[in-house]
Amino acid sequence: MQHSDSRRDTDLRIRRLTYAALFLAMAMILPFIAGQIPEIGSMLCPMHIPALLCGFLCGWPWGLAVGFIAPPLRSVLFGMPAMFPSAVAMAFELATYGAVAGLLYRLLPRRKAVTVGVLILSMIAGRIVWGIVRLVLAGLSGSSFTWGLFLSGAITTALPGIVLQIVLIPLLVISLERAGLTLNRR
Repeated sequence: MQHSDSRRDTDLRIRRLTYAALFLAMAMILPFIAGQIPEIGSMLCPMHIPALLCGFLCGWPWGLAVGFIAPPLRSVLFGMPAMFPSAVAMAFELATYGAVAGLLYRLLPRRKAVTVGVLILSMIAGRIVWGIVRLVLAGLSGSSFTWGLFLSGAITTALPGIVLQIVLIPLLVISLERAGLTLNRR
């Protein structure tokens, strides 16, 4: 019995690692796809989707890790987003998305309305963290970060991405849950 549990735990860790690698790869590729729509490509927030999905499907530690790694890695590999302040602030924002989504999804009942609520709370928490980090980075660099800049960056310019995430992510999470592909279990 002990061997069976150990084998099951190892299999689960390998599946989570594989999913996390897939989500990290998606975070590298989706901005290229979204960039094909010049008018709104960056407004679709394509790196947010894999971080959120990773949190929902793999759990909070994996969502946090993928979210934190993706922006600086993409900055180093492709030069976008710019490392300072964008990729640094996004790393904390996306880590918060993945962590909050994974934690709340694990703790709360699995219902469609709850999934949407978890998503919205994750998005709010991530945007607040992004604003705090941008404020700190602005202070460290001697520049300013105003309430207007926060609203513009967190909400106004991200509105197409917010709508896309609210529509797409619950559908994907619920479909993957029904297919038995969610690894974020109690």
